[in-house]
Amino acid sequence: MGVRLKGFIPASILPLLLTTFFYLGPLVQSTLDNPDGFTGELQSALDVQAWRLCVQDSEWLRNQVVAPVTEELVFRGAMLPMLVPCTGTTAVIFIAPLFFGVAHFHHIIEELHLGQGSVSDIFLGAGLQFLYTTVFGVFAAFIFLRTGHIVGPILCHSFCNSQGLPDIGSALNHPQRSAVLISYLTGVLLFLVLLFPLTDPFLYGARPACSLAACQALEC
Repeated sequence: MGVRLKGFIPASILPLLLTTFFYLGPLVQSTLDNPDGFTGELQSALDVQAWRLCVQDSEWLRNQVVAPVTEELVFRGAMLPMLVPCTGTTAVIFIAPLFFGVAHFHHIIEELHLGQGSVSDIFLGAGLQFLYTTVFGVFAAFIFLRTGHIVGPILCHSFCNSQGLPDIGSALNHPQRSAVLISYLTGVLLFLVLLFPLTDPFLYGARPACSLAACQALEC
């Protein structure tokens, strides 16, 4: 299930760094919007009192701790090793996240029960959520299979929950649009260029995921 000590430190840092590159645009935009700039953002991130309040907030704990840990253990740690022998490593990266996306449909029942918007808006929102959770699931599955660790997907999941979806509309209308858009583009390029180098199994002492497949010779 990817719970092991060997390679734990790089598995905790490198996938999260890769995810941070992807969010470079929103992070730069947030820094530009902060009156105190980068210093203000850093002070906010290191504010002990703010972290203390977060830990006491049940909703924060659910979104940043409980959901990432439990969902990654189930949908990556437990599900992927069982599916790889049936589907192979490439197909499972795209098949398993579909279950992860569907698992979020329970929000429809909750929102209908609470009357949070029209039926069409609720189903539209659920479709959008299915899309981005599935896309994240593909990334998390890739990270898990490449590194052999569950800690990377957990930390990336928590970070993405804290950031939400990048607000492209806000970036296009930003007073410093050129700088923001360049940071968005730079972040995506860094993510794509470093995707395979930063997830090289050699860095993590990982057992190749292809060894779980039924036809090891073809997978490896």
